[in-house]
Amino acid sequence: MGNILKSYVWWTYERGSFHYDIMVTLILLFMFLSPRFIDFKDRPVETVALQSTEVLVKEAGQVNGDAQFIYQIRADMPGGPHPGQTEDERRDAILRVVEPISGAVTYEHADPVYDASGKKVVAYNAWVIR
Repeated sequence: MGNILKSYVWWTYERGSFHYDIMVTLILLFMFLSPRFIDFKDRPVETVALQSTEVLVKEAGQVNGDAQFIYQIRADMPGGPHPGQTEDERRDAILRVVEPISGAVTYEHADPVYDASGKKVVAYNAWVIR
């Protein structure tokens, strides 16, 4: 039994042999089944524009036949939205940034995007319909 385990660890079996097929099957089972049972804590990383003058645009589907987009605007953008504003001031600031890029839009809402610590607002995701 010890020799068999040592052979599995050092992968000494030739291709096409019974034990080789067992090892390959175990590896494939681990690869395909482990994400269902083990939480590897891998999540997509939130992308934020690198410079304060950049605006990221993401497509968010359609609403009543009109295209819906998410515009991500950094909180440190000059003339853009920032945490100290009221909701109406933030909406106006977002529209000042978005409308020169895409023309007339209908503002729906804006969600803050926080840094890795979850305490500081670094950007706003503005949902608009165009």
